[in-house]
Amino acid sequence: MQRLFSFRDLCFCVCLACCIFRSRCSTELQCCRHGVFVLCHVLQVSARLHRHCCSKLQAACFVSQPHSYSLIAGQQHRCFRTSYAAARPVLQFKLSDIGEGIMEVTVKEWYVKEGDKVSQFDSICEVQSDKASVTITSRYDGVIRKLYYDVDSIALVGKPLVDIETDGVKGPQEDVVETPAVSQEEHTHQEIKGLKTQATPAVRRLAMENNIKLSEVVGTGKDGRILKEDILNFIARQTGAILPPPKEKMTPPSVPTPAIPKPVFTGKDHTEPIKGFQKAMVKTMSAALKIPHFGYKDEVDLSQLVRLRSELKGLAESRGVKLSYMPFFIKAASLGLLHFPILNSSLDENCTNITYKAAHNIGLAMDTSQGLLVPNVKNVQMLSVFEIAVELNRLQTLGAAGQLGTADLTGGTFTVSNIGSIGGTYAKPVILPPEVAIGALGKIQVLPRFNHKGEVVKAHIMNVSWSADHRIIDGATMCRFSNLWRSYLENPASMVLDLK
Repeated sequence: MQRLFSFRDLCFCVCLACCIFRSRCSTELQCCRHGVFVLCHVLQVSARLHRHCCSKLQAACFVSQPHSYSLIAGQQHRCFRTSYAAARPVLQFKLSDIGEGIMEVTVKEWYVKEGDKVSQFDSICEVQSDKASVTITSRYDGVIRKLYYDVDSIALVGKPLVDIETDGVKGPQEDVVETPAVSQEEHTHQEIKGLKTQATPAVRRLAMENNIKLSEVVGTGKDGRILKEDILNFIARQTGAILPPPKEKMTPPSVPTPAIPKPVFTGKDHTEPIKGFQKAMVKTMSAALKIPHFGYKDEVDLSQLVRLRSELKGLAESRGVKLSYMPFFIKAASLGLLHFPILNSSLDENCTNITYKAAHNIGLAMDTSQGLLVPNVKNVQMLSVFEIAVELNRLQTLGAAGQLGTADLTGGTFTVSNIGSIGGTYAKPVILPPEVAIGALGKIQVLPRFNHKGEVVKAHIMNVSWSADHRIIDGATMCRFSNLWRSYLENPASMVLDLK
């Protein structure tokens, strides 16, 4: 008996040394205890002596690792009654990275509760980020022991989502939960595997109904995704059934189209020199682009002017003159230039002097067979509306015949372009140097408008677009001139007061 005690003491010393130098965690300490337990049974030592050895081992471990005392004491009773191999590990199921840089999600719905049994690919919960909703599925077979979040709580990527007590299958080491032990410090740079959804919930349900493991099915979808057809083909291979081939799409027979011969183009390009009035236009427009243009647009109600012209048209024709609206437009412009002479001026090439023109030589842009020509009516400030109409008839006749002379085409101080005679409504007129202003008149349209009583009435509306040299003419001046010009046309009788 003494010999056995000596051998027992030797075993105790060996186990004590292992505990002091190698016992770093509760698992290794349990291994040392089990070693003592096995040796004691082999040597058929009494239970009293076995408890004596373990108490000494516990005291020795407390000396080397004081912080493990509560851990050892709390596990002593369980360790001697349950073997380590028979324990069911509890795994921490962590929320893995779901991609797109998402670091947190909101738990929208739990599909399980504590105590529920789950299998691989069973839905655990649904989470929602600011980009998408994702269904989280289980990677283990086991029992749900703990839910870490409530509904509408914020779950962090890489943090535990649920605890699963597995059926003897141990997951990754960092997922093991030591319930009574103090958890070790997690690694700061551990890799979080992305959660890859292999199949949609409908496909998973079909696989579960037929007792098929998705791991045994080869997916033919994008990135190996398992489709419904993959499950059906797998069932067919297992049962020997033959699936019907996919229906072929019936395409109607094509009707041959007769070949249409392509036409042969025989035209040739030709070149001609720029000359005459067109050459002068190139020179004038090139100089005009150097002028900073200021644009202003407005609309004019010509209802009263339309009635006045209708009354005077017959009288003018009796005198052999065609009376259009243009004589009224030109005369109203001349009356406005008397109040705003800066618009009837010119600027020298060095931009150092402004010359105010005494004569109102108002030009009229004409579309002729020779191109765009701008003859002008001389001294409009001295002419009546009827005299302006006579001069316009003369210029239009010469322009149509291509007989406009140099005197008619030079010396202009202000220009009006009647684009409305062709059909336009708005325009962006280009100033003709050395002039500093130009107006473009749109077509007259019959449109509904409100009168001073708030009633909808028929009105004859014309749009006008002005351009001015912004180097010497500001927007306010152009606006005031346009308002005065419009007042003469909207109330033609007012022109009588200013006629000379």
